[in-house]
Amino acid sequence: MKAERLEPAEPGRSWRRTGSRGGRVLIYSHDSFGLGHLRRCRAIAHDLVERHKDLSVLILSGSPIIGSFDFRSRVDFVRVPGVIKLRNGKYTSLSLHIDIQETLRIRSSIIHHTALTFDPDVFIVDKEPLGLRGEVLPTLTHLKERGCRLVLGLRDVMDEPRLLIPEWRRKNVRPALDTLYDEIWVYGLRDICDPLDGMPLSKGIRRKIHYTGYLRRPAPTDTSPPADIPEEIGENYILVTPGGGGDGQDLVDWVLSAYEHDDGIPFPAIIVLGPFMPPEARAEFHERAHALDNVHVMTFSARMESLLVGAVGLVAMGGYNTFCEILSLDKRALILPRTAPRREQAIRAERAADLGLVGMLAPEPPHDPRVMAAALRDLPERPLPSSVVIPGLLDGLEEVHHRLLPWLGRAGEEESQVAAGRR
Repeated sequence: MKAERLEPAEPGRSWRRTGSRGGRVLIYSHDSFGLGHLRRCRAIAHDLVERHKDLSVLILSGSPIIGSFDFRSRVDFVRVPGVIKLRNGKYTSLSLHIDIQETLRIRSSIIHHTALTFDPDVFIVDKEPLGLRGEVLPTLTHLKERGCRLVLGLRDVMDEPRLLIPEWRRKNVRPALDTLYDEIWVYGLRDICDPLDGMPLSKGIRRKIHYTGYLRRPAPTDTSPPADIPEEIGENYILVTPGGGGDGQDLVDWVLSAYEHDDGIPFPAIIVLGPFMPPEARAEFHERAHALDNVHVMTFSARMESLLVGAVGLVAMGGYNTFCEILSLDKRALILPRTAPRREQAIRAERAADLGLVGMLAPEPPHDPRVMAAALRDLPERPLPSSVVIPGLLDGLEEVHHRLLPWLGRAGEEESQVAAGRR
């Protein structure tokens, strides 16, 4: 096999590759808490290797449970030491008994050396333009010099502009958006939610922004229920999930109180607490559910899509990935969004409810069990999301593929030629 090397390239590109190899995409997901960033990056990676047979995708992640997920062939991950954000806004090491600054230096070093060795054609950074505490900036700078394409990927809602503007100013994000990133992808539609609305961005940065549509999730091939689901739950149930679970105790408590109050709710519930729910809360919810014949509680499932396929409806907090699954699998949903520390979920839920895509309950107390019981009774009668026609709603993965195609070296060139020949 002919060895590959780097040589000087045309003006504006410091290096070009010679020799043949498959395309390579590197994805960074800081993952200080929760599952949202990891699941979004995994969905993009899986779709890319499905479309490009000569492509490899490597995910950099700080998620402590990334190893619990299955990954397709030609998708792998490198886990950097985890960190967690405290209530006071400061970060600390998740598992290591070392100073946070040492943890960040280790993370930055792993990220940098992995990127230089993997030598990607495209580097996609999820949500945080400079990474956690700026840990990705040296890697962005070096990869830019090598001619790697740099992409910032943003979900449809970040936060209220009045909060996001000072945050990005404090982090000094603008120079990277101006000079380093080639494109900024928003995984949504501008007409539904615009995460950069009201942001003081230059015309040059604005030209880099592309709204892809939401990321469609494929229907799972294995739709059989997990083996530990009791037979009495049956095939028709309401699925309840607070995502990672770290801030979902109120949602679970409210649903359980509804079933405790009203034993005539026509459908049983499967509640997936999430791996980050505090142990004492998990124990309490398991005990309460054990006293109910029509509620089953589990801590975690790596097959949430399969559970959702079998559900007559979903009760959730409305994070980005959950919203994509609701739309993709065309499921009726009741959203109880969190409002702190960010209003991201609330903004998304309010807009989606206005459009008729989901139902919504305000999460603030009092949590009257009668209100929740009535909402659970009504949930299976709601119109399906597909009854609302929005062009391009779920075109996100197709658009990501389209925008990446010219950047994937020889593999991308060959596929572009094939696509051109079909026209």
